[in-house]
Amino acid sequence: MSPDILAALCAFAFVSSITPGPNNLMLMASGANFGFRRTIPHMLGIGIGFSVMILLVGAGLIRLFDAFPLTHTILKAASIAYLLFLAWKIATAAPVTRGEGAGRPFTFLQAAAFQWVNPKAWTMALTAIAAYAPDRSLWAIGIVALIFGAINLPSVSTWTILGRQMARLLRTPRHLAAFNRTMAALLVASLYPVVFP
Repeated sequence: MSPDILAALCAFAFVSSITPGPNNLMLMASGANFGFRRTIPHMLGIGIGFSVMILLVGAGLIRLFDAFPLTHTILKAASIAYLLFLAWKIATAAPVTRGEGAGRPFTFLQAAAFQWVNPKAWTMALTAIAAYAPDRSLWAIGIVALIFGAINLPSVSTWTILGRQMARLLRTPRHLAAFNRTMAALLVASLYPVVFP
């Protein structure tokens, strides 16, 4: 991979990782509700889970979409349904108080598994492989996965920190509930480009 292509890949990885999407909006809500430390497994699940997703998609799953285009439509419908469910869970989440064990952020495995139903993650993975590993060699796919892994964690951390800072303004259960409803609405709005490409 030439230095120019590598620089373009880094730019694409940064822009696609830092911009709003389901992962980042959920991390912002998690940062506000649970704090930075408790959200670390969620962040690591996204970064590592997405890198593994790129490797597996590039190594063969992309061929399934090429051979059976209907599988892409089915995945899209399932992803939208699951994100609507998550938006509802965020909107109706009860405020977490100190010492209360009821609320829990995503675990590492939940966040890693979520990448497989995240429409933005699929778009990012398919675009990155098509643009930066067009020969679909394991070496090129590995570089794409490594670059995304290195750039993704600082990007998603920014959203968690932003959520944590927002928590300082959300001192009452009413304010936190309004914030959660807003995050849920933004999560639903992030589906617009998927539903109406």
